[in-house]
Amino acid sequence: MQFSSPLKANSIKVMLLGSGELGKEVIISLQRLGMEVIAVDRYENAPGHQVAHRAYSIDMTNAAALEQLIQKEKPTLVVPEIEAINTKLLEKLEADNVTKVIPNVRAVQLTMNREGIRKLAAEDLKIPTSPYAFARSSDELKEAVNKVGLPCFIKPTMSSSGKGQSRIESMDDVERAWDYAANSGRVNEGVVIAEGQIDFDYEITLLTVRSLNSEGNIITSYCEPIGHRQEDGDYVESWQPQPMNEKALATSKDIAEKVTSALGGLGLFGVELFIKEDQVWFSEVSPRPHDTGMVTMITQKQSEFELHAKAILGLPVNTSLANPGASAVIYGGHDCDAISFENIPKAIAGDGVDIRLFGKPQSFKKRRMGVILAHADDIQQARNKAQQARSQIKTKPV
Repeated sequence: MQFSSPLKANSIKVMLLGSGELGKEVIISLQRLGMEVIAVDRYENAPGHQVAHRAYSIDMTNAAALEQLIQKEKPTLVVPEIEAINTKLLEKLEADNVTKVIPNVRAVQLTMNREGIRKLAAEDLKIPTSPYAFARSSDELKEAVNKVGLPCFIKPTMSSSGKGQSRIESMDDVERAWDYAANSGRVNEGVVIAEGQIDFDYEITLLTVRSLNSEGNIITSYCEPIGHRQEDGDYVESWQPQPMNEKALATSKDIAEKVTSALGGLGLFGVELFIKEDQVWFSEVSPRPHDTGMVTMITQKQSEFELHAKAILGLPVNTSLANPGASAVIYGGHDCDAISFENIPKAIAGDGVDIRLFGKPQSFKKRRMGVILAHADDIQQARNKAQQARSQIKTKPV
């Protein structure tokens, strides 16, 4: 790949489909490498729109609208950053050599749908997962719940950040869980998954990078494991490195390598795993930076966003840890068009504490609007710093 400057005849154009807070950081990393970046999202003034060379707001599930935009811009690379995308169109455009999809169309299609990735991991690769069953109606969901057992989790096959997910403990909750999953996912596919609850000690995100070495061969490298805590399926804090015994870490890397190799392509993958002592179960994988990985902006020599940008461009990467650290989510706290953030100077006055505000144009009570970052000598100190700073920040409707 020949590098240049943006807005020139020979510029490398990268189009991001989905331009939220993660996409925004990817865009910044790509621009530092001379890329011309086009940000696309479903709403105007998304975080990535604010830093890209050009920005568009379209329904990315609409094949005609998406094709018209790609044909207009003719990007060198298309980088999907969300689930709600018409992947059949991307498959056609890649086959016609109009553009190249990162990491590849098959990987995007499989990982954007829980049915595809779960069958790949459990049935094709024989990797341990939680018990699961798919359902296409509330009656089928009752059968699925009977199969996996109670308590269990009901999730849309296409969603993220806990949207549409619920935990049920009784068959009386099945109808409600069906309605919530079917109507709250990124795209209503008419299919939900019932996942049996696993007795695990903790869960991790193992950021796994497929990049090129100096000989042009694909190699797989790993960041230190990231621990995280979720509420209602959405992460509220993360830390790195998560302490693990050597056997569990080796097994985690083996599972991550098998899954990402099966998906193929270049880039960073967020592999989610459940851990209990030496046992490891595969949960999910995203072929792009992970929300829990925002902590790498303060822990690693190269953040997950820089790793992704460099890997997809065929550049060498460095996954080494600089210091332990933690992140804590700042929620909007209000349903309104705009909020202000109070006490930021006091909150980040401590040594090793920083903040990122995403610039989202509208606030919801449980919408991520920013993140506190903190580093320290160990993860507990870092978590304490991040939580203390987070507790001092107040949001106020404007």
